[in-house]
Amino acid sequence: MPLFEAAARCIETGEPEEKCRLTLDTAARWRKGALSLEPGEAPRPIGEPGRPARPALVHPRELPRRRLGSAEGRAALLHAVVHIEFNAINLAWDAVYRFRGMPAAFYADWLGVADDEARHFRLLERRLHALGYVYGDFPAHNGLWDMAVRTAHDPLARMAMVPRVMEARGLDVTPGMRERFLRMGDRATADALEVILREEVGHVATGSRWFRYLCAVRGLEAEATYFELLDHYLRGEIRCPLQRETRRQAGFSETELNRLEALCRKSGNSVS
Repeated sequence: MPLFEAAARCIETGEPEEKCRLTLDTAARWRKGALSLEPGEAPRPIGEPGRPARPALVHPRELPRRRLGSAEGRAALLHAVVHIEFNAINLAWDAVYRFRGMPAAFYADWLGVADDEARHFRLLERRLHALGYVYGDFPAHNGLWDMAVRTAHDPLARMAMVPRVMEARGLDVTPGMRERFLRMGDRATADALEVILREEVGHVATGSRWFRYLCAVRGLEAEATYFELLDHYLRGEIRCPLQRETRRQAGFSETELNRLEALCRKSGNSVS
């Protein structure tokens, strides 16, 4: 069976547990050599991935603010992370499905990321259930997938903007979330976030590696290209503070980090 056909099935499946099951099964089949890289038909234009009827998707400004000291507030924060992990499964599979003609290692890398994201979703969904809620009980936004749509035409733009911007932001904010759950006495969720953070560093590093690969293939200077893309897609607006050490592990250079923090200052965001 072609890998691209299997990837499409994973993207199109809407029920979360079935999407996770298919993802883990497809990853296992790839590792056994049971999937080919036959190109098959050209990838279809990007649309909405398979997802359940809930959660309701709203603009980020429409998300209600909840007190994190309450049980509902803690569940809402955790639900937001569960939603990110669900989207991350689709994002990894779309990178596999959409961008043809890449080295086999590219597909192996992003299939491995999809496999990790499915495990992350299950891990955090279990914590959400332990709090008395299910995925879909709170509204969510579609920012991650919106960026996937905007970068569907170019793997270089996708590598820059999804792993190296959207997902890299998770490296910055997850330590603070973990501390919040610890202060609320929820060590189990804090420990789950610690596991996920370690693996997400590798995911962002994968984006960094393939971004630089594509720049080299096209004869582009990587750092200049990255900041040109930030300006094009985000008008240079970056959120801070940055977790510099974690971002270094994920493939960011010192000059990139300095320039990102300079953009934060320019836009009035806090750096420290």
